[in-house]
Amino acid sequence: MKIFWTIVFLWSFLVLTCQAQIRVEVTNYPNLSSAGKGLYIAGEFNNWDPGDPDFKLQKQANGLYAISLPDSLTHFEYKFTQGSWALAEGDSDGGKTPNRVYDRARLSKTPGTNPKLIRTTIAGWEQRPYYRFVVTELPANTPHDAQLFITGDFTNWNPGNPAYRLQKQPDGTYTVTVYSDADRLEYKFTRGNWESVEGREVGKARPNRIVYRRDILNDQPVDVHIISWEDLTGTFNFYSIYDLLMLFSCFQGLLLLIAIPTIHNYNWQANRRLVLLLGITSVLMGIRVISGFRDVAQAYTKLLLVPDFIWFIYAPLFYFYIRKLLFNQDRMARGWQYHYLPAAIQLLAYLPYFLMESKVFQLKVVNRAWDLQALFIGFGFLALLFNIRYWIMCRKLIRAYKDQYQTSYSYEQNLQYLSSVLTIQAICLTLWAFMYVIVGFSRIVDFDVLSIAERNVDAIWLVFSTITYFLGYYAIHQPEVFKLPEPLPVGLFEQPEPLPVVPAPVQPVAERIDKPGPAPLAPPEPVPDEDIQPLKEQVEAYMKRHKPYTNPNLTIHELATKLKLQPHVLSRVINDGFEKNFFDFINYYRVEELKKRMDDPRFRNYTLLSLAFEVGFNSKTAFNRAFKKITQQTPSDYFNYVRE
Repeated sequence: MKIFWTIVFLWSFLVLTCQAQIRVEVTNYPNLSSAGKGLYIAGEFNNWDPGDPDFKLQKQANGLYAISLPDSLTHFEYKFTQGSWALAEGDSDGGKTPNRVYDRARLSKTPGTNPKLIRTTIAGWEQRPYYRFVVTELPANTPHDAQLFITGDFTNWNPGNPAYRLQKQPDGTYTVTVYSDADRLEYKFTRGNWESVEGREVGKARPNRIVYRRDILNDQPVDVHIISWEDLTGTFNFYSIYDLLMLFSCFQGLLLLIAIPTIHNYNWQANRRLVLLLGITSVLMGIRVISGFRDVAQAYTKLLLVPDFIWFIYAPLFYFYIRKLLFNQDRMARGWQYHYLPAAIQLLAYLPYFLMESKVFQLKVVNRAWDLQALFIGFGFLALLFNIRYWIMCRKLIRAYKDQYQTSYSYEQNLQYLSSVLTIQAICLTLWAFMYVIVGFSRIVDFDVLSIAERNVDAIWLVFSTITYFLGYYAIHQPEVFKLPEPLPVGLFEQPEPLPVVPAPVQPVAERIDKPGPAPLAPPEPVPDEDIQPLKEQVEAYMKRHKPYTNPNLTIHELATKLKLQPHVLSRVINDGFEKNFFDFINYYRVEELKKRMDDPRFRNYTLLSLAFEVGFNSKTAFNRAFKKITQQTPSDYFNYVRE
């Protein structure tokens, strides 16, 4: 008797339980896709999750699919899927269908309808556009049991979404189908996490792959060749030729920081700017290379931002270095700090990203967030214009020096060295401008501009790194470009004699003077032609007796002071009396002095170059050029002829 009442109780409980739930049955449906994961129901009750395992329908013995929903649901919208919205129900022609609606109140009023039972059919599946990817080749070191996944903007960059796991085919290839209406997809392949993402040939991070709908004809699959995995790259392959060249340039720059200050008669005032420039450039080039390594990029992603600061720092430093080197200006230009204002603005703009949480910043980099792209493109373009302006300013400084040194100086700086650096900078600026032309063109014609821009940026840095190689060459073969010419010794109590003062003409005194003002400068008095000959003889006598030309740093103002002449008077005497400019005039005496010393037994043990330095030349290049200009022969040809 007890057993009877127990069975009755259990039966009543089961009946009441079933009546307390909503049963959903799918009695007829089209074939399920092999890419699907079964049949699911998605709706307002599960936030429209198309692959929620708690809402997966179970196949019954009679072939239909069924699921029980909570009885608390009285009104909701829903749809059936195969685990993702790429495989959602549609009409029999593959078109979209509206959401289904369950309304218990309406069903309760319909005669012959059980509101606790939903018995329905699925007419078809949406025929959504898709991309089919076929991986035809894998790296040789890929683990044999590895699971491969595709990730991209269609998965919110989830590296291990089971719905996008590649399936191995009998022919050894791996395939996956991505359903998407997008005309453009960005994607990558992983082995389930970001540590095992695909890389470039050298194992470093590769840019996102991009595929366009227009490039797929007749639903042809996209063939993919995975070159390497970032976490399975050997040490030797990890360093590309590009990396090695950049690192060698960085190390050479650091060596020059030590070598240049040790050069005898080091031009500290000018070259301290050069040393600072080399230090900043070498450090930022090193960070540029190191930040591309996988482990460093994952642990210190924000290092990617640091090399950008060279955009607004390098050009002003180089400009002030040239000013000091060529014109020996002791003071910085007024308002020099404003030259570095763009660098300060860049720091303020980058600061929020430096303070951002590392994971958030990594996602922005991977997803190529619009704000980060706008930051790079905007500041990069401004930096291009900024550097072009300073390149023109540096070019003008060199031209001004060329126009001035022959009339006022007896020495010349090695402009070939500066011209080489400016040429390299011009190539970098050209590549930089070309990149923005490509970016602008990509707005008109849609194509994969990312890989082109990345290679262009690498090329700019590689060309820019050759500047340190040129500096190393000149430091070894022509160290005089880093030297400061020695002035003639001046006695302890010797003072330079003052220039003769030309009296200003007497100005009429006005009856009323409201405010005193500066007296106008008197114009230089012209030198009569008959007075040039005595002055010429005075100059010749002084040159032969005191030999001021042996001072490599001699200027027309210094020589005029010693001769107690106005500089413009001395310039007129040299130009009209000797028919030379100041530069050629001084070099003529240096060449003649060198010829005399070559015949002097006291200088027999001197080399030709050491004699050139003794008579006032400041470099081998300047000596050879001046000697050939004056004698129409090279120094070696001339002295070989004399000895014969």
